[in-house]
Amino acid sequence: MSDNNALFARRQRRTRYALRKAGGVRPRLSVFRSGKHIYAQVIDDRKGATLAAASSLDEDVKGKIKTGADKSAAVEVGKLIAQRAIAAGVKEVIFDRGGYMFHGRVAALANAAREGGLSF
Repeated sequence: MSDNNALFARRQRRTRYALRKAGGVRPRLSVFRSGKHIYAQVIDDRKGATLAAASSLDEDVKGKIKTGADKSAAVEVGKLIAQRAIAAGVKEVIFDRGGYMFHGRVAALANAAREGGLSF
């Protein structure tokens, strides 16, 4: 039986493969969550460049949240990544949940980014 890291890597590969098939030319909004924080990046894979990034460690977010490991932090990061992506000229992305379930903090970040103006 595979260990948890190998299973996570398998889910991540499967998700990214599906994104490459469906996404095409749109940049991807990638999410990483740790035990203490949540991070989001808008990545242009064709150029290999990060267009916008936000996390619960940013000063803009830190003052508004109690901890970086809950849904309220994810909502703030989602709003901030949407603002920064739109400022960089990106309105349409494809959502890369990585190997995580679309649930809890990941879903809260995605919904906040949609409300902030990103389309996916």
